Amino acid sequence: MSKRHSARAVFRPPSFKPLRRSLAVPVWADVALRLGGAFFLIFVVIMVHWSDRAGLHDVHDGQVSFLDVVYFTMISITTTGFGDIAPVSDRARLIEAILVTPIRLAVITIFVGTAYNFIIKRSWESWRMKRIQERLEDHIVVLGFGVSGSEAVKELVERGMEPACIVVVDPVEARLAHAEKLGCNVLQGDATRDDIQNAVRVTTARTVLVSAGRDDTSVLIVLTTRHLAPTVPITVVIRADDNELLARQAGANNVINPVRFTGLLLAGSAEGQHVADYFSDLASVAGRVQLVERPVAPEEIGRPLDQLATGGKGLRIYRGEHTIGFWEDDASILQPGDIVVEIAPTKATDEAGSA
Repeated sequence: MSKRHSARAVFRPPSFKPLRRSLAVPVWADVALRLGGAFFLIFVVIMVHWSDRAGLHDVHDGQVSFLDVVYFTMISITTTGFGDIAPVSDRARLIEAILVTPIRLAVITIFVGTAYNFIIKRSWESWRMKRIQERLEDHIVVLGFGVSGSEAVKELVERGMEPACIVVVDPVEARLAHAEKLGCNVLQGDATRDDIQNAVRVTTARTVLVSAGRDDTSVLIVLTTRHLAPTVPITVVIRADDNELLARQAGANNVINPVRFTGLLLAGSAEGQHVADYFSDLASVAGRVQLVERPVAPEEIGRPLDQLATGGKGLRIYRGEHTIGFWEDDASILQPGDIVVEIAPTKATDEAGSA
């Protein structure tokens, strides 16, 4: 993990929504509805003042014209109150207290709310999004937060990944709300779009996890990601066997088929009752052991695969384009650049042993 990444880990936006990509009505229509409601209330007050103009007094000429009513309404609604026109009768004062004052508060609330939503809030969120984008580097991008995506994020957090270093993209706001509770950065939108993936900076990501729920959508997302980030590792969930090749051709480094994996577990369970449990144990950090893939350590170079410095059980070596099992002769000497896959005890196992 880079120094820059470590410094960024302190920055945790637990409830950050950079953008909103879908609205019930267009922005201009929302503004028009708000302003229309405010001016309608002002018109109601003008009509009330005009109907009760006899209770108003103009200190300049003693006459209250329609223009004077409009003027008095505006300075009354805005709480300016110059005092040149004032309610003098008991009825006029009662109308001001009971009817006009609540409308005045409603109009002010509409104007302030509109200014906050369309000026202050958007400017603030844009600034925050820009700041977070500047800090995004060596992060994990999760495109799709359904069952598979949410479980992946939970497992990453349990393994020690800072939630602030995970960015979740999904079109469903309810799913994003769940991701926010975990502490992740979220973006609502269509992950097949270039602008969405650019917004979460896939080009500087450590890895991209794709689980869109549909194979066609997942493959299209992989194509978009590979186009924008040619060297970033991509893992995708594909449910149909005949789509796995398409996903690899689209640029995915790893293709996971949950249906096939479930079948393997079922078949293993047919041969023994503990095989499926052990598979689940290996896949999760919450179990007693876990599968770990890592570069060979400097002190391990020259050793055999069964003598790892971590004390784990070495299973496989990835040496360039070659895959070497623990039973093969080439596994007797670890070389620089090797990638080791081992079974290692988890922290829970270590704590239980020390206790």
